[in-house]
Amino acid sequence: MKRFNSKLIIPGAMAVLALSYSCKDYLNRTPVGSLNTLILANKAGVDGLLIGAYSLLDGTYGGQPGNTWMTGTDNWIYGSVAADDAHKGSTPDDQAAAGQIEAYIATSSNGYLDPKWRVMFNGVQRANDVLRELPLVKDGSVTPDYAKKVIAEARFLRAFYEFDLAKLWRNVPYADETITYDNGNFNVGNPGPVWDKIEADLTAAMADLPTTQAEKGRVNKYAAQAFLAKAYMYDHKYAQALPLLNDLIANGVTSSGAKYALVHYADNFNASTKNNSEGVFVIQASVHDGANGDNGASGGTLNFPSAGPATCCGFFQPSFSFANAFKVDAQTGLPLLDTYNDSDIANDQNVGSDKPFTPYAGTLDPRLDWSVGRRGIPYLDWGIMPGASWARDQTDGGPYVPIKNTYYKSAQASTSEAYEGWAPNQSVANGYNAIRFADVLLWAAEAEIEIGSLDKAQGYVNQVRDRAADPTGWVHTYVDPNNSTGGFTNIPAANYKVGYYGAYAGVNGGTSNAAMSFATQGKDFARKAVQFERRLELGMEGHRFFDLQRWDGIFGGPMGSGYMAGVLNGYLNHEIHVPNFPSALLNSAHFVAGRSELFPVPISQINLTNGAIKQNPGYN
Repeated sequence: MKRFNSKLIIPGAMAVLALSYSCKDYLNRTPVGSLNTLILANKAGVDGLLIGAYSLLDGTYGGQPGNTWMTGTDNWIYGSVAADDAHKGSTPDDQAAAGQIEAYIATSSNGYLDPKWRVMFNGVQRANDVLRELPLVKDGSVTPDYAKKVIAEARFLRAFYEFDLAKLWRNVPYADETITYDNGNFNVGNPGPVWDKIEADLTAAMADLPTTQAEKGRVNKYAAQAFLAKAYMYDHKYAQALPLLNDLIANGVTSSGAKYALVHYADNFNASTKNNSEGVFVIQASVHDGANGDNGASGGTLNFPSAGPATCCGFFQPSFSFANAFKVDAQTGLPLLDTYNDSDIANDQNVGSDKPFTPYAGTLDPRLDWSVGRRGIPYLDWGIMPGASWARDQTDGGPYVPIKNTYYKSAQASTSEAYEGWAPNQSVANGYNAIRFADVLLWAAEAEIEIGSLDKAQGYVNQVRDRAADPTGWVHTYVDPNNSTGGFTNIPAANYKVGYYGAYAGVNGGTSNAAMSFATQGKDFARKAVQFERRLELGMEGHRFFDLQRWDGIFGGPMGSGYMAGVLNGYLNHEIHVPNFPSALLNSAHFVAGRSELFPVPISQINLTNGAIKQNPGYN
């Protein structure tokens, strides 16, 4: 089992044996090797169970079903590769099951989906174990106040795991602590969405959690409130979400007590600056803690260039369309909402690293180069990204490499470690931002557009854009291009420009555009602008597929039914026509409206429950 001595939260906490894995299995039998409930019936036992429930927040543990990159809650494959953020990367035949997900041809026997389902339900079970054990404590070691806090944390954790399941499959079983083999009610079906159950857990957690916690990584009241607002956004309950979001913006603090605020964009992806004031809820990661790399961000183990940092493995390559989205109008500095994909920014597809190449000279949003590693631009402090020599298979994966998950060269020794002895420097201490403050601001903008004020929505979007406009937070050139250890100049690495919607008085020098206000352009324009802003701000962070899903009218979202299919089929049509990019996977891909918005339920789970769990529409 994963060791959690320094990753999470309390030193020396008692390890808890894994209970079981599949939906039916974990409800159906007492696990071999599990600890007796009477032995655990004390504060130390409850604490150990709770730490065990926390330890699955990253979606991985030692001895788990499948590999960590299949199950991580960063959802790089399900939220980004299955959308238009990124290609699978590597070679077409490597991790073929991931390629099926990318091409929308995954079936119910896909090798990624069952492990993801099982690990998340393992998290549900661990949270329920805490709630079952607590009433058994009779020795006076647990005070009523402490019990209330533990229950709130456990209900939050159960909601977290159920939420992750609901994003992929929507129709999933909901299992609370009353579902057990002894009670004979373990054969739980999936009759429909479970948003109401998730919302109830989060409401209860929010009511009883403290505003601050002594240990980083513990959930506080405001993090639970943010997840509740997120659940309401997925459930299209904007009237319930907006007051929560307004309170978070006005009063929210991190578990450490820091007022929520936007920081330099890159600080959200740097292990040395994690748990900052933008981190509403950060899933912790650590290295060099005696766990052989297991406590690093192991869900992203494969997601590094094939040369340069980590020297393996070439997965999770940003798409051409994603890079194009950062083009802006040269005069206004605003995104090209409808025309960004009309042409590709200059890239080195099919251009060897030994051949001349000039980076794109047009105007760009500066967040591009913190989101996409591209040739000719500084890649953190690793030097100028050289192009094809860093790609495992540029022909099939494209010219771009991921960067948000990568550590700095100067901090490699302290923030990375070999994962399980085979993946050099591929276990990293970068925590995953499950929710950051920019998320909150952009959800508030969405809700205002639907039920409130276009002017307020515009203000929230501009607040996010104003952070992007800060030149001190841009990628800059090196003092010496041949020696990246010499530091950076004040010269931007590319032609960056950021504009605001409407007459916004930002503090960081962005361009005001009175004629482009939300009120002037109308509600449809405002929606499109907010949706596009989420793509720019949160790209490569595992959110895009689920954003498109919740906006689709098929699930009650503000856009028409078929919206998601239109976006993603348009993306596929663009990618397969990029010169010198003969992607075998994407050439055969087609997103099917009414089916592909959800993933197929693993056939093993349907069989284990004798059909109590039903398949999602359109799948066998």
